[in-house]
Amino acid sequence: MSRARAAIILAAGWGVRMKSDLPKVLHAMGGRPLIDWSLALAARLNCARTIVVIAADAEPVAARVRAALGEVAVQDPPRGTGDAARAAERAIEGFEGDVVVYFGDTPLIRAETLEQMFAARAGVDIVMLGFRPVDPTGYGRILRDGAGNFLRNVEHKDASEAERRETLCNAGALVADKGKLFELLAKLTDQNAQREFYLTDVPGLAHAAGGKVAIVEASETEVLGVNSRAQLAQAEAAFQHRARTEAMAGGVTLIDPPSVFFSYDTRIVADVTIEPNVFFGPGVNIAKAARIKAFSHIEGAEIGEGAQVGPFARLRPGAKLGARVKIGNFVEVKNATFGEKAQASHLAYIGDASIGARANLGAGTITCNYDGFAKYRTEIGEDAFIGSDTALVAPVKLGARVTTGAGSVITKDVPDGAFAVARGRQRNIEGWSDSSRAKKQTHKDAKP
Repeated sequence: MSRARAAIILAAGWGVRMKSDLPKVLHAMGGRPLIDWSLALAARLNCARTIVVIAADAEPVAARVRAALGEVAVQDPPRGTGDAARAAERAIEGFEGDVVVYFGDTPLIRAETLEQMFAARAGVDIVMLGFRPVDPTGYGRILRDGAGNFLRNVEHKDASEAERRETLCNAGALVADKGKLFELLAKLTDQNAQREFYLTDVPGLAHAAGGKVAIVEASETEVLGVNSRAQLAQAEAAFQHRARTEAMAGGVTLIDPPSVFFSYDTRIVADVTIEPNVFFGPGVNIAKAARIKAFSHIEGAEIGEGAQVGPFARLRPGAKLGARVKIGNFVEVKNATFGEKAQASHLAYIGDASIGARANLGAGTITCNYDGFAKYRTEIGEDAFIGSDTALVAPVKLGARVTTGAGSVITKDVPDGAFAVARGRQRNIEGWSDSSRAKKQTHKDAKP
């Protein structure tokens, strides 16, 4: 029978190098804050308890954690990573089982890697996470005996030349029985240059007491920590590379992969084609055989099977496109549904609306949905034909098979099958233009 699991996420660092009023773990990667990645990881691991250790002045982080049904412990004052883990002891009272400890600023760790750590816990006291960086300079090394058994961790500055040739470095994450973990955390001392309690000392304490330590290795990318804007950009690039690779492996065509940007929850099925320079914000779902054309910006939208979007289109939250809908260049859609085969091919704004199947919205069509105080809805029926440059002043309802004249301002409901036109009557004054031009030319010629 598998043991119960809990997670302790260390997120007490403000992130001074971020140069921001926002706590470090609230900065976003892939469309969501770093702390949300850590909380989601605990959920994927089926952790019964998730404790996030924060600083005393980090109420915005606490609010985010509680919104995700996590628990909060406060480290005050900050005295190192070991002290931060120790701060979770009271919050985790009553739990019995295995605990994973990891950092809130390492958003790329895979659940599969931590699953390996939980699996390796059988028969050992501590499971630690290691990695092999391209350049290990500055990282603490994991020292082992000839049989590969853990001996101790050593910081780079304290390592001998021989020890520095070791390429396996300590990533900091741990898995241990809850009781054993806090027993070892209680033994930590601050006898070091920083006068702090280090989580990385825990495996050494376990080994010194005759305990067994296992090591699971992760890729360098997985344990990339975010401590600056530059590292945040590196993490974003790593996430995008991962997302693009997974999309293409799932049957999605990316014509120019490096120019397409995904969010953490982008869902695209096989046989979708994404052209260059497309950005997906959170909440996008795209069905089979759709095509997203170049330079489109899409967030919070559902795109139906065989639909076409773009180029240069913007779909905002609440946009729902049915099968084979066409949204063309410089069209913006917000909180609006399009029925099957409906289209707005160019130069339109459609907000707070429902568009019936096969309806055609001409160039320049806009829904006037906001009066400065409230939003109102526009309804357009099936097979309607909306003439170019039509302004639909909501709330307004146009029935099935309605046609509007180009340049109309529609303020009243239009019944099924009717033609609506609302514009000034055209008047031609013969000869006026020629006469006006002649007078202006004469005046110009008379000037010295």
